[in-house]
Amino acid sequence: MNLYNNVRNNILKTYLLLSIFIIIFGVFGYCIYYYTKNDAYIYIALIYAIISSFVSYWFSDKIILSMSNAKLVNYDDNLELYHLVENLCITAGLPMPKIYIINDQSPNAFATGRNPKHSVICVTTGLLQVLNKTELEAVIAHELAHVKNYDILIASLVVILATAITWLSNIVLRMGHFDHGSKDNDRSGIGSSIMLLAFIGVAILSPIVATLIQLAISRKREFVADSSAALLTRYPEGLISALQKISSYPKSMNKINDYTRNLYIADPSKQKVTWFNKLWLTHPPMEERIKALEQIKTK
Repeated sequence: MNLYNNVRNNILKTYLLLSIFIIIFGVFGYCIYYYTKNDAYIYIALIYAIISSFVSYWFSDKIILSMSNAKLVNYDDNLELYHLVENLCITAGLPMPKIYIINDQSPNAFATGRNPKHSVICVTTGLLQVLNKTELEAVIAHELAHVKNYDILIASLVVILATAITWLSNIVLRMGHFDHGSKDNDRSGIGSSIMLLAFIGVAILSPIVATLIQLAISRKREFVADSSAALLTRYPEGLISALQKISSYPKSMNKINDYTRNLYIADPSKQKVTWFNKLWLTHPPMEERIKALEQIKTK
């Protein structure tokens, strides 16, 4: 798949995701309406869906950076990092992104934003300390590949929308909990059954949302970004060495958000790979990524 097809597919996935989330919000609103007989909840759910979609598109990068406790790096704060990113952007034909740093000793990095003109590259202090210049260049090239492929758009959207759905699910569950405990509940048996089914739906929805994140942010994109970084730097060994150092670092990041884990170049939780959880990992196993880069190196 070439770059243009990849970009087009990611944009189409974005519209599909927005449609799916709006439908889910509408279903929540209808379930509450069916139980309360107050049609205002349908309109509230739809308005909430529209606002969430708008906010996730225009402000997802700011929300994610705030969730990550990232701080903006100005030109004079780190000249070496700024020039490294700038040179790679010139080579890749990309506008200069904003650069942020997370104060964390665990080496990691991610990119976010809605498009290349409004992109952000974020690195941890540990990444700057653990990697040498060649390895750091390879990691930044990997993140710039996500920017160029518009991976950052769909990744950022799904983080905010999934968080919004979880928040709405909690509201529905609490409403049902308090109402269930009410002794003067005069609703019909059918209404109670409908709400019970809604509870079951909410319980089922959580893993579905998690799976949706993993499907939308396909593990394939990491392989594509790895290969793109190797081509951009013309030195696969740099990324191989960087991934080895990142994966071998023993400690996880201090602050880990389940919804932002998929953004990083490597899983910040340092979750061990087993035969069972391999299907649910947000990232492909590091051994497979390194093996793919080794094949590029031998060509």
